[in-house]
Amino acid sequence: MADDRLTRQIAFLVEADKLKAVLRRTALIDGSRQENSAEHSWHLALAAVVMAEYAPAPVNLARVLEMLAVHDLVEIDAGDTFAYDTQNSATKADREHVAAERIFAMLPPDQAARLRAFWEEFEEQATAESKFANAMDRLQPLLQNAFSGGGSWCNQNLTRAQVLKRMAPIEGAMPAVWPMIVDTIESFCASGVLKSS
Repeated sequence: MADDRLTRQIAFLVEADKLKAVLRRTALIDGSRQENSAEHSWHLALAAVVMAEYAPAPVNLARVLEMLAVHDLVEIDAGDTFAYDTQNSATKADREHVAAERIFAMLPPDQAARLRAFWEEFEEQATAESKFANAMDRLQPLLQNAFSGGGSWCNQNLTRAQVLKRMAPIEGAMPAVWPMIVDTIESFCASGVLKSS
């Protein structure tokens, strides 16, 4: 029934608005406040449009953008897990799968399956598009940290190795950008924000 379809689509969009209330550890570059997960998702989409030329193989940008639009919707229920929080990272996948079940099921079945598939593709990192989308998900907070004097890296006692491991998807998805990533990390080791070992 068309009315039920529209009702479900509107309910999903209203629910998605809650992503604006999920705060991340990463501050805005101006340091005025923490960004929220919806802002993060928008910034990733813009980054993908700008940086697509650096993918080593052509990627379907529309598919990348669809993944980025839905990749963090599960945080409405599961919350944002800080990348270096080992304790909460242990339960992250389970919490996010439960959230995906509820949130995507709000949509009509065909759209629920399609958007859930984009979310799963992003998580699996098996396609060129999902690898590129994940690289964007690592690049964006790195840029925010780099251009805000260390941002969420400050006072976290993080090591060079931890940050390099977190940024690793960039190396495979955008090898031409990787030297800039390494240089950025090295500069924050030299300044003492990150530990060298």
